[in-house]
Amino acid sequence: MSLIRTPFGFSSTTADVTAGLDLTGRKIVVTGGASDLHFAYRQYTDTLAYGQAKTANVLFGVGATARWADDGIFANAAMPGPTLTGFQRNMDPERLRQRLGGADLAPGEVPPGFKTLQQGAATTVFLAASPLVSGIGGRYFEDSNEAVVVADNNGYRSGVAPYALDQANADRLWSVSQQLLD
Repeated sequence: MSLIRTPFGFSSTTADVTAGLDLTGRKIVVTGGASDLHFAYRQYTDTLAYGQAKTANVLFGVGATARWADDGIFANAAMPGPTLTGFQRNMDPERLRQRLGGADLAPGEVPPGFKTLQQGAATTVFLAASPLVSGIGGRYFEDSNEAVVVADNNGYRSGVAPYALDQANADRLWSVSQQLLD
């Protein structure tokens, strides 16, 4: 299986990734946010919960594609990248201030190393609209490209861990999810 590569990247916007595409009949489900599943054995932190939720999103794509691809349903996971949205209101304010270099931002200001809202939405819109991913599922995308599998976490800068694409892990998450719904 080869990685899907595009001309898009960190600075691409929703307008860039949809230029010239017919979006008629396209549907997408976007998931995200923090989760508190099983924090009985380790201290809860917002960033750990976010990472756990992102891993669950990837595993959901793997599981959904395995179950529904024959019906023409494919699911992928998207990482919007560092984008200031309403999500940050759930973060520890001091940790957020540190992440922003100690600066207080003016309304609408985008700090260095962060994306605009349009840039942050580009990968999700790409997955919803691009014919390049038609019939493709169970993968993880960032900056409108399929992420490289990284085993050493590379400082959590980019890529996807192998355990997030593992079918057995996806099946376990699927089972836990079904139990929670029963």
